[in-house]
Amino acid sequence: MESHIAERSAQLPQLAEPRNPGMELDLDWVAAVQANTSAIERRCATLPGRRSVKKDHQAAWLLKAISLIDLTTLSGDDTEGRVRRLCAKARQPVNPGILRSLGMEGLTTGAVCVYHDMVPTAVKALEGTGIPVAAVSTGFPAGLSPFHLRLAEIGESVSAGAEEIDIVISRRHVLTGNWQALYDEMKAFRLACGEAHVKAILATGELGSLRNVARASLVCMMAGADFIKTSTGKESINATLPVSLVMIRAIRDYYDRTGYRVGYKPAGGISKAKDALVYLALMKDELGHRWLQPDLFRFGASSLLGDIERQLEHHVTGAYSAGYRHSMG
Repeated sequence: MESHIAERSAQLPQLAEPRNPGMELDLDWVAAVQANTSAIERRCATLPGRRSVKKDHQAAWLLKAISLIDLTTLSGDDTEGRVRRLCAKARQPVNPGILRSLGMEGLTTGAVCVYHDMVPTAVKALEGTGIPVAAVSTGFPAGLSPFHLRLAEIGESVSAGAEEIDIVISRRHVLTGNWQALYDEMKAFRLACGEAHVKAILATGELGSLRNVARASLVCMMAGADFIKTSTGKESINATLPVSLVMIRAIRDYYDRTGYRVGYKPAGGISKAKDALVYLALMKDELGHRWLQPDLFRFGASSLLGDIERQLEHHVTGAYSAGYRHSMG
């Protein structure tokens, strides 16, 4: 990312990236995957202090982060009114005066993510904006509903206008090492999505080890996942830097082997602007600038945007505003 806020067009880039078609399940490759936990943790412990950005540089990175947010509401008390307000926030994520000061009028979030029942409301609220609607699916968050119903749920969300589907895998396939079953399940989900892009949620906090995370990431990519995603946000442990490093390096290995780029989405627990900066730095270090675009990287978040907006307001005005001024819905 440029060191100064030089980018004047805030619209999301229209990039022509070939979609990951998947490949045959390579069990030898899967079995060869290992994860050195202590080395991974040491590497991640250094990240917050190694990539410090200030002033204009920090503002530029935070503006980039906004364009990568899947603005999310996944609560049992969601209403159509709340979803419409969330969509309005996605369309105008930051005070217009602040964006004018930064030369970034027209900035939007990357997507809006909701339950299936709220997809029609979100699609209508975002009509004409180019902001896609993502729907969580396949028995989210546990993924334990009957298989035919999980496939049908995907079809219903696509028919309702969702352009992205966030599916949850069956954790038991990973915990028992049944990689063929995970591959077959993921491949069926990808087929049911059709033209809609599919994000595979691994629920990494429930997979038992970083090695399992690495292997599950690889199998889902082999089966055609467009993105791999850490968490539902409902687990006790969600996105962490060690898990992210493992998944990002699996993406890099898959790209090196196949030539296809797969996206990454950390979700759950990322609520502070400073945390977003660390994840962006990690992505650029490990995968390069190309992965800092909305078609290959997203934050799954509900409260992150509010803190970023406060930081940008401080950058422009020199004062922090009250948190209640930046509510999501």
